[in-house]
Amino acid sequence: MTHAYTHGMARAGNGSAEALRNGSPGAPGPMGGVADAGVAVTTDGIPAWLDPVARAARSVRPQQLSRFLPPESGAGRQSAVLVLFGEGERGPELLLMERSGTLRSHAGQPSFPGGALDPEDGDQATTGPLRAALREAEEETGLDPRGVQIFGVLPRLYIPVSSFVVTPVLGWWRAPSPVGVVDPAETARVFTVPVADLTDPANRATAVHPSGHSGPAFLVESALVWGFTAGVIDRIVHYAGWERPWDRDRQVPLDWRA
Repeated sequence: MTHAYTHGMARAGNGSAEALRNGSPGAPGPMGGVADAGVAVTTDGIPAWLDPVARAARSVRPQQLSRFLPPESGAGRQSAVLVLFGEGERGPELLLMERSGTLRSHAGQPSFPGGALDPEDGDQATTGPLRAALREAEEETGLDPRGVQIFGVLPRLYIPVSSFVVTPVLGWWRAPSPVGVVDPAETARVFTVPVADLTDPANRATAVHPSGHSGPAFLVESALVWGFTAGVIDRIVHYAGWERPWDRDRQVPLDWRA
């Protein structure tokens, strides 16, 4: 999925919000519909360290994640990304991928697995984004979706430059499976990043585009994570209570090709 540069990820405080409900088969789902057994949303059995993320997903407002929200007209291409947390050798980690350097747009940019909804994914207002996130992750990284437990869903966000309406789907990698590049024309590599590295102040910076736009960035695993992906990670780290003070004046310049 194309993750365009996103400016102005909000830093509003917590507050009472419309809860995103956890679903179970036959119960109201996180998108206000009915979750089925294939894409049930549940926090049962997730590790304790993920509890703050699950709580944040139930309470955070869209405006607390980004100033770019889906058009009220309903315009935009519906899509979803899988924000997948696992347990690695160095503790909690997050799955990312890097786009191929030969792509015409956003070449080499790290991102979450994800993409646009297909008709077979189902209702875009209920379980469609959940199915799309799992399907795209399988297509892009080769992971077995049967080992992924969806434990939360963040509010839909918007990427103006590409007109994508993006639903971040939160997953727990309950039964890890091998992952790697499926199509080298689309993906350069698939990798995991320890959460400890994402919260390390030494790895944090502000990415600055020549146009003047700026946003959070992470320098991890020989990659510069920025744009939409970094914005979502930044907000999860913040609202989960994992954020550590970092130098917001430290800047990483981007070029016009970004």
